[in-house]
Amino acid sequence: MVPPVLDNGAARRVFLHRHLLGDTPQGPGRGDDLRQLIRRLGFVQVDSVNTVERAHHMILFARRPAYRPANLRPLVERHRHLFEHWTHDAAVVPSEFFPHWRLRFQRDGERLHEKWTNWQGGAYLDEVARVLAHIRESGAVRSGDLTAPEHKGKSGGWWDWHPSKTALEYLWRTGKLAVARRDGFTKIYDLTERVLPAPEAPLDPAATVDFFNHAALDRLGFATSGQIAAFWGHVKPAETADWCRAEVAAGRIEPVTILGADGQPRRHFARPGLLDEAAELAPPSARLRVLSPFDPAIRDRNRTEFLFGYHYRIEIFVPEAKRQYGYYVFPLLEGDRLIGRIDMKARRGDDVLAITRLWLEPGVRASKGRLARLDAELTRVARFAAVSRIAYASGWLG
Repeated sequence: MVPPVLDNGAARRVFLHRHLLGDTPQGPGRGDDLRQLIRRLGFVQVDSVNTVERAHHMILFARRPAYRPANLRPLVERHRHLFEHWTHDAAVVPSEFFPHWRLRFQRDGERLHEKWTNWQGGAYLDEVARVLAHIRESGAVRSGDLTAPEHKGKSGGWWDWHPSKTALEYLWRTGKLAVARRDGFTKIYDLTERVLPAPEAPLDPAATVDFFNHAALDRLGFATSGQIAAFWGHVKPAETADWCRAEVAAGRIEPVTILGADGQPRRHFARPGLLDEAAELAPPSARLRVLSPFDPAIRDRNRTEFLFGYHYRIEIFVPEAKRQYGYYVFPLLEGDRLIGRIDMKARRGDDVLAITRLWLEPGVRASKGRLARLDAELTRVARFAAVSRIAYASGWLG
């Protein structure tokens, strides 16, 4: 059979709706509404960069303008509806998915033991039992609580972890500890059984692989085998490739051809009926939105370029003289197009959202209507960032 073909406009429509960027953003952005939002996304990446707000808050704000950073903490720390752990990066995840994380704990235990022994020597292994016993007896700790005097005042960077910090991270990555809360952005660790309920059933690796692959495809709408495997970062590519073959044979998924922004076809997988779904979906909201550089809709940079014709990289490690844009610029989404990027920073001491520069994509005009929509969005962003005014730098339009 010839695979069905989804044109680029329809593909963008499906993709944006699956990432909850297709409808006009609305809703309280707290409580059960926020919990369901994160469940539908699957997870929200946590990142420390804070030029306007931290990445996880900006991801949620793009979908719920009423959302405020304080709304997330109760779901994680009081109600335990969410837990913090690793997907492709650190993330907050619905606690109902926690039983499936045991596969990651098992695999990380094997991988990290070898990797970190080579990196840190045996010192961190000597610390593991001591750290675990200390937390069991004395309660939750942060890394700094266990720092030996000879390590005080060090940077704490990845390359300079002391043995106790490494032991904490190892115990968290392997499921013995959980993040109970954060103090600012510092993780506070406790025994996992004090934070999250123990799963009732034993680990079934095959069922967990099946869960992750189904859940990834449901949230992406269509994907290559590699994209399905990469969504959670837990499943091996070979496992997903085998799963795709079995699901196609069973008729639960089918190959589809997706046309890229340049008209080039690429083979993906989807549930049967994807073309009918695309035909019934409303066009994405024309509202202009600022996205986090870590937004799930754009985190796969190659897919972003294929679908939207939008080349995006964070240029943190590019020397300033060689940067085309600022090192951490925010993508702009309008309807089903990524129309540009903006360099801005919330300077809370000056009570201002400082706009340094706007770069629009080729063929996108700085029309009055578009600039008005941008100004309306920046007004919302300023309010979200808790500053009262916007300041445009001279020459910000280029």
